[in-house]
Amino acid sequence: MEYRQLGGSGLRVSALSFGTATFGGAQFFKAWGSIAGKQARVMVDRCIDAGINLFDTADSYSQGLSEEILGRSLAGRRDQVLISTKTTFPMGEGPNDYGSSRYRIMGAIEASLRRLGTDYVDIYHMHGFDAHTPVEETLRTLDDLVTCGKVRYIACSNFSGWHAMKSLAVSERYGFVRYVAHQACYSLLDREFEWELMPLGQDQGLGTLVWSPLAWGRLSGKYRRDRAPDTRARLGTANVDDSGMTEQAHQVVDTLEAIARESGRTISQVAINWLLQRPTVSSVILGARTDDQLAENLGAVNWALSSEQMARLDGVSAKPRIYPYSHQRNFTQLSDSLVD
Repeated sequence: MEYRQLGGSGLRVSALSFGTATFGGAQFFKAWGSIAGKQARVMVDRCIDAGINLFDTADSYSQGLSEEILGRSLAGRRDQVLISTKTTFPMGEGPNDYGSSRYRIMGAIEASLRRLGTDYVDIYHMHGFDAHTPVEETLRTLDDLVTCGKVRYIACSNFSGWHAMKSLAVSERYGFVRYVAHQACYSLLDREFEWELMPLGQDQGLGTLVWSPLAWGRLSGKYRRDRAPDTRARLGTANVDDSGMTEQAHQVVDTLEAIARESGRTISQVAINWLLQRPTVSSVILGARTDDQLAENLGAVNWALSSEQMARLDGVSAKPRIYPYSHQRNFTQLSDSLVD
């Protein structure tokens, strides 16, 4: 396993990490997976054996069940791994059961620590930006949690560019601990991340923790022009026209398949390997509903696509830019974009 610096911090994380949104299967997350008990332990064991040192969860994943299952699966091995969890999204019907206020965060971290069976979290994310709470309040609270040892590093998730930059500026102004990473959606079908968030990450030392690297399974090879969706897949109950498989998406999968044949790899492995070669990416979070899926995706490391193969994937997955990125593209001598 390859290990990378997490943004501008001194923390080293495995290039692949394991996401546990499939643990629990309560409510909305039932469609993602219902992994628990022995199956969860087997998957965690496989990850540790492969060299993965970062496990990601959130309080809102199955209303805390994911954290509980992960905690039990790591029992006796806490000091061997890094745990990342998150808060912000609703955990109840009350007026203070969501958001990033001091009240919410202080209660949420205690609940997460209890469910995880640990006394500290390695990386604590704000799962989304709370526009109703002053940024100063959120960051002062997180600074206090780092100072008292309950949290070691902080990160954000699903922020816009200005959300992240304002937060970093507030941390600098007041001397608060700063976000070291941004957990964001990024894949060959979701390249909008490159327009602003990627340049911001490189400029400000924010590492990227990628979620949904296979675009909700669309890049797994399961969704093809000539094949009915697998009803066991996450999007398998959708009609072909409703699965998000546009003509460009099909072309991306066709190119992935061709490169997979050339490389002796699978379509999923090629899609993940492409991400591992992109700027700012510290770790790609794998989600899996079966041990076979996990084993396949773990094969995305310890090899690299050629520059020619990367260029083919870049070209087939390119998206038209919207303003102001389309306008900025006309003045390449002024641009700070990391990709074309």
